[in-house]
Amino acid sequence: MTVALATFSGLPGGNADVRELTAALAALGVEAAAVSWDDPSADWDAFDLVVVRSTWDYTARLGEFLAWADRVPRLLNPAGTLRWNTDKRYLRDLDEAGVPVVPTRWDPEDVPADWPEYVIKPSVSAGSRDTARWRAGEEDAARAHLRALRAQGRTVMVQPYLSAIDAAGETALLFCDREFSHAARKAPILKAGAGLLDGPHGGEITAARATPEQLAVARKVLDAVPGDLLYARVDLVPGPDGTPVLLELELTEPALFLEHAPGSAGRFARAIAARIS
Repeated sequence: MTVALATFSGLPGGNADVRELTAALAALGVEAAAVSWDDPSADWDAFDLVVVRSTWDYTARLGEFLAWADRVPRLLNPAGTLRWNTDKRYLRDLDEAGVPVVPTRWDPEDVPADWPEYVIKPSVSAGSRDTARWRAGEEDAARAHLRALRAQGRTVMVQPYLSAIDAAGETALLFCDREFSHAARKAPILKAGAGLLDGPHGGEITAARATPEQLAVARKVLDAVPGDLLYARVDLVPGPDGTPVLLELELTEPALFLEHAPGSAGRFARAIAARIS
């Protein structure tokens, strides 16, 4: 039994999750190999399963990436799910399904005058690329950011910056075969004004314990998503009243933070092996 763990040429060996999964799969008698998704020599038909992992350059090559996904047999998560999830306009679908999401204004003509802090980002992005947090008094720079994204033909999202993130960060809930596996806390990464937080703790990942309220929201999110999901990451933040709201649903190439949860690599490996058998 062989599995390809899809990555990209800038990280040919994959990330820490790939290394954890490779070892856990080997313990089950499954051979795993990290393969760049755009490797022209890759024979995807030779693998029993292809699992999308650290394909982290897809945002700059979305059309190519989705065409690749359409061609690959036995792909997880499946191509249709990737097509829906690689553009954050999926948040509109989830909002319409009754999922509590961070309020979002789509392609506004101007920056908001009623939010003291807000985030501007494109709907196709990863790793906070082209994303910035702005405050009242920084309208000129924020407006230039918004207009630059629009000039590139990109869908622009504007969301309020929820101040509770500064203390609580984001909570990532990880699911394997739609069953809860573990949780991790992601420290804040955006600083006021364009840029990312400096210092060793900006975006730091630590183990976390999911609350019943967070689990309830995460299950509501996944209940609204059809299809076969090998993995899912539900990123929640405290809303204005403190209750959890969805920031992002990661079904394409999320870090699973396996190294922060003993036993989690084994759970995901067993789910992969079960799909093959």
